[in-house]
Amino acid sequence: MRRFMSVWVFSLLSVCIASGNVLAAGIDDLAGLARIQTGVKTKRVSSYDRSGGNNDRFEHIKDGETRELFNVQGAGIINHIWITIAPTPETLSRNDIILRMYWDGNSFPSVESPIGPFFGQGWNESYPFVSLPLAVGPVEGRAMVSYFAMPFGKGARIEIENQAGREISAFYYFVDYIEVGKLPDDMGRFCAWYNHELTEALPDGENEWGTLGPQGNNPDGKGNYVFADIKGKGHYVGVNYYVHSPSPMWYGEGDDMIFIDNDEKPTLHGTGTEDYFNTSWCPKTLYTHPYFGYARVNDDIGWLGRTHVYRFHIADPVYFDKSLKVTIEHGHNNCMTLDLASVAYWYQAPPLTKLAPIPNKEARKPRPFIGVTDIHKWRDAWRKAHGGDDQLWGNER
Repeated sequence: MRRFMSVWVFSLLSVCIASGNVLAAGIDDLAGLARIQTGVKTKRVSSYDRSGGNNDRFEHIKDGETRELFNVQGAGIINHIWITIAPTPETLSRNDIILRMYWDGNSFPSVESPIGPFFGQGWNESYPFVSLPLAVGPVEGRAMVSYFAMPFGKGARIEIENQAGREISAFYYFVDYIEVGKLPDDMGRFCAWYNHELTEALPDGENEWGTLGPQGNNPDGKGNYVFADIKGKGHYVGVNYYVHSPSPMWYGEGDDMIFIDNDEKPTLHGTGTEDYFNTSWCPKTLYTHPYFGYARVNDDIGWLGRTHVYRFHIADPVYFDKSLKVTIEHGHNNCMTLDLASVAYWYQAPPLTKLAPIPNKEARKPRPFIGVTDIHKWRDAWRKAHGGDDQLWGNER
């Protein structure tokens, strides 16, 4: 049985108002709950039944249809989102329902991601996930929750697009927010971007841990997988990272390399994938912390299979004035073929810049599992390549 350890954390947005302006936001101390607020009005947009009945949902969202969830004018801060969808992920892919958020009347979204990966559900799977800003709860990991603060100065709009190839039977949601008179000039806008890539091995093969010979070097991050490539000023606050490895070899010798303000070499250079995610020694252990953890690990041979790891820079945002590029190697020196997906999160000062297009439905399609039959076929091909001796064990050189 899969073990699951949860760290339950309350994170509440506190806003102080003076002369109609927001002065401060963000507390992590429960004592702040005692502070009495003035000039703040809590509001909600939801899928409740306007007739007063119990049909509290959007229904029959057709394939290819875009449905607006939220459209509010003026200034405010979204501080809570809850969503659940029917039918179940096995029938309706959360990887093919696209979530978009628009701020301040912009014609382009500042958040664009499949809805499952955004909230912490990779590959259209359904499993519990607990962190400070995002969570997925019962039943069976189907209640998707965000506590990210999402400010807007002139209005906000949220929509979904159904690319799943069948209708969404039911879509329930809350978007809770506070209405304010004016945001301060230094309030950033929330951004999130999904990426997906089937990475390429090197010409000399997947030479991890030097199993095939001497390894090369990667001093400048060329060919790294990209979490985010941002133009503007702001701060990066984290990532959900989804790794599917077709090999039992450890996938995480790749270093994180973060380039700030157009630096040619990494401004921040890490020491390994698990190290960036605050873990160590090639883990495959379910672990959840408010800021980091492993929400899903493979149950296969070695590190074969799917892993979801996350890191949120709550206490240690990565600040940038002109640009930020957050990358990670796919194996040391980018030697491994991996099916990688990610959602990066950051805050950016207006005016916002247009996100790069996210991969289309075909490009982001999850790869199938490698199983024992595939491995047995590999063994057969290896046996034939080594002369076909009927007593070959498997590690002869």
